Amino acid sequence: MTRVLVAGWFSFEGMGATAGDIISRDLACEWLRSAGHDVDIAVAPPFTGGVDWRGVEPADYAQVVFVCGPFGNGWPVAEFLDRFRGCRLAGLNLSMIEPVEVWNPFDVLIERDSSRRARPDLTFIAPPARVPVVGVVLVHPQSEYAGAMHQEANDAVARLVASRELAAVPVDTRLDVNETGLRTPAEVESLIARMDCVVTTRLHGMALAIRCGIPPLVIDPFAGGRKVQAQAQALGWDVAFTADSLDDERLSQALDYCLSDAARREAMRVRDRAIRAVERTRDEFVRELARVMERTV
Repeated sequence: MTRVLVAGWFSFEGMGATAGDIISRDLACEWLRSAGHDVDIAVAPPFTGGVDWRGVEPADYAQVVFVCGPFGNGWPVAEFLDRFRGCRLAGLNLSMIEPVEVWNPFDVLIERDSSRRARPDLTFIAPPARVPVVGVVLVHPQSEYAGAMHQEANDAVARLVASRELAAVPVDTRLDVNETGLRTPAEVESLIARMDCVVTTRLHGMALAIRCGIPPLVIDPFAGGRKVQAQAQALGWDVAFTADSLDDERLSQALDYCLSDAARREAMRVRDRAIRAVERTRDEFVRELARVMERTV
């Protein structure tokens, strides 16, 4: 059994390792282990779970494999190659910057693209990896109400998002100055509609989510609750907290629920009830406006 060191741009601090680099790395490690090799992975912060290539003994490795990304004859590649000059070197899924006829440091090169050929990227063969996509819709501080606890609410949302693997998507519903680059109500609503659930401290974060049939985890950012809690009660949406009653475990359980099929069905039921109620509001508005106008004629 031989020991192999797998390296890539995830092995160098601040060199822009991408999701594709990590997916390709994990595939290469799987292939090597399936072939009966022991594998060490060279990592640098913020990545963990491996070794520092500057601290290992090159003689311990029968093979060094550099995986994924552009590869050229410059820093820090030159330093890396010099340290492992006594090892057999393999390149996998690399975009060779220089023509391979001019410079190719590898004993084995299965490139992604070079002066001699191009292949599909390794990521196509990786097993699908999916996590929940959660919209995060936070309100800006509102000084017009007493009992504001915006920071406490935002901190609780941050802890919740950090507690598990998910794709958190900031969504700003404010349109005069929008921090997420959205320009129209349709853009805001279209983004919310593509979420698996929404975590929000905004009234319209809750309303637009339910309008789209997306379950919201709602936090009113005021002690005792203000308009957000009032709207949740008016809708009959129970996954709602006030900022003075937050508990991380309960929030985690609420997020589990909001990501369930049952929550999505309930959001749709709540939406349908709200539509019927607003239709009655429309009729009442038109009727009362006509009545007032008749008195002024």
